[in-house]
Amino acid sequence: MTPREWLARQRREVSGPLRLAAVYGIAEGGLIIAQAGLIAWLVQQVVIHERPLGDFLLAGLILIGVVGLRPLFASLRAGAGISAAARVRAVVRRRLIHHVESLGPAGLADISSGELSSQLTDQVDALEGYFARYVPQMTIAVIVPAAIVAAAYTQDWIAASFLLLSAPLIPLFMALVGMGAERLNRDQFLALGRLSGQFLDRVRGLTTLRLFGRTEDAAAGIVSGSDEYRQRSMRVLRVAFLSSAVLEFFASVAIAVVAIYIGFGLLGYIEYGPSTQLTLFSGLFILLLAPEFFQPLRTLAQHYHDRATALGAAELLNELEARPVGEEKFGTGTLRGGTKFGEEKFGTGTLQMTDLRLDRVGRGTILRVDSFRADAGARVLIEGPSGTGKTSLLLAIAGLLPVAEGTVERRFSDSRIGWLGSPPFLANTSIRANIRFGDPAADDSAILDAAHQAGVMEFTDRLDQGLDTIVGERGLSLSGGQAQRVALARALVSPAPMILLDEPTNALDATTESYVLKAINTLAAEGRVVVISSHDAALRGVADQRYRINDQHLEMIGNG
Repeated sequence: MTPREWLARQRREVSGPLRLAAVYGIAEGGLIIAQAGLIAWLVQQVVIHERPLGDFLLAGLILIGVVGLRPLFASLRAGAGISAAARVRAVVRRRLIHHVESLGPAGLADISSGELSSQLTDQVDALEGYFARYVPQMTIAVIVPAAIVAAAYTQDWIAASFLLLSAPLIPLFMALVGMGAERLNRDQFLALGRLSGQFLDRVRGLTTLRLFGRTEDAAAGIVSGSDEYRQRSMRVLRVAFLSSAVLEFFASVAIAVVAIYIGFGLLGYIEYGPSTQLTLFSGLFILLLAPEFFQPLRTLAQHYHDRATALGAAELLNELEARPVGEEKFGTGTLRGGTKFGEEKFGTGTLQMTDLRLDRVGRGTILRVDSFRADAGARVLIEGPSGTGKTSLLLAIAGLLPVAEGTVERRFSDSRIGWLGSPPFLANTSIRANIRFGDPAADDSAILDAAHQAGVMEFTDRLDQGLDTIVGERGLSLSGGQAQRVALARALVSPAPMILLDEPTNALDATTESYVLKAINTLAAEGRVVVISSHDAALRGVADQRYRINDQHLEMIGNG
C-alpha cells in the first residue's frame, strides 16, 4: 500500500465530516460572489445614477448580513475539518497501538522506543493539517473558482478567460514543489525519530555514562542530532516560503492583467469583443472577484505542505502498520476462556510443543523442538549457553514470538501467563502497585502475603512509607536484589496457571536466591506450570524436568 492509498483509506473513515466541511466552504464562496455583486451594484447606483444612499437601506442590510455570514461559514468549515482530523488521529493511533501490541517485543526489536513513540505521537499528529484543511480545500478550490469564472463570464468573457488561463499555473507549481517537499518531510520525520531514540537511550544510560565519564560525549551527540534536525526543518520551511512567494507572484500578475484590461476597456482604448460594453458595475464586479478567484487556489497551495507532511508521515506509519504479525500456531482448544483467581485450582493444564521451529530476523533458524510437555505442577528447567535461544523459546511459549513451524499448545482454564524477566521491569510507582500488576484484582491481604513470601517485607519494613514507597523509573531506587524480590511477589500474586522465569537468579545474593527457589516450589505446589530458562546450577535442585539446548535443538537431559 502506497502512502497515498493509506491516506485515502483513512479519508474514507471520515468522508461525512469532510464533505460537510467542503459544503461550508462552497457556501462561503457563494457569499463572496453575492458580496461582490452587491458592492458593484451599490457603487453603480450611487456613482453613475446618482441615487441617494437612503434608497439602499435594504440592500445595505443584506450586504451586512452577507459579510457577517462569511466568517460564520468559515468557522463551521474549520470546526468540521478539525473534528474529522481528530477522529482520524484517534482511530489511527488506536489501530497502531493494537498492532504494536500484536507485534510484541520480538516484532519491534529493530525499532528504538524513542522512534516508536515519535511515530505514535508526532507522526500521527502530522496528519491533522491534511484532513482538517487540505482535503476539504481540494473540493473548494475546484467548485468556488469555477463558480466565480461562470459569474465573470456573464459580464465579460475576455476577462473571465484571463482568469481561466492563469489558473493552471498554481496547481502546476504546487505539484513541482510538492514532489520535493514530500521527501523533505519524510527525512525530517526520520531525523526526529532518530533524535527521540538517541535522547531516550542517553537518559536510560545516564548512570553508565557518568561512571565511564562519557556524559560530555553523549551531550555532544544530542547537540549534533538536534542541529541536524534544525537544518532539515529549515529546508522544509525554505521550500514552503519560496513556493508561496512564487504562487503569490503569478496570482498577482494575473490580477494585474485583468485590472489593466478592465481599465483600458472602460477608458475606450480597447474596442474588441465585449470590452465596449463594459460598465462600472461589470468592471468592478470582475475586479472584486479576481482576487477571490485565486484565494481558494492560494489556500490550497498553502495547505499543500500539509499534504506533503502527511505523505511523509504516512509512508513511515504505513511501514509500521505493514510489519507482519506472525500467525500463532496453537493446537486445538489451547486458549479457553479465563477464570478469576480463586474460582478454579491450578491442578489442571498442559503445555505442549510439537515439531517447533523458531526463526529470528537476520539469524535464520535458532531453535528446533521435536517434543516438549509439561503438566500442572511441573518445574521445567531449560539450560544452555547465552545466545542459544532460551529467551526466544519463552517468548514463543508466551505467544510473543511467532513460530515458523509446529505448534505451541497451551491447555489451561486461564489464558493469562506470568513472566519474570532479568532484569525485572518496575514502573515509577509504589512497591504495592508494582506487585499488583500481577493481578489488578488482588486485595491488600493477597499483596501482603506475596510480599512476605518473596522477602519484600524484609526491606520495606525499614522504609518510611513501606509498601507505598515510590521506586522511581525502572526501580532505580532499589537494588537489583530488591527489585527481583518485588517482581517475584508480582509472580506469586498472579492468577496465571503458567509462570515463565527468564534467568531468575542472575547476579543475586544468596538470600534473594533462596527466596526465588522457595517461590518456584510454592508456584509448582499450587498446580502451576513453571518454566525456567537459566544456566545457574542452583536451579537444578528444584527442577522436575531438565532440558538443554544443544546445536539448535532442545533435548531432555533428565526427570526429577
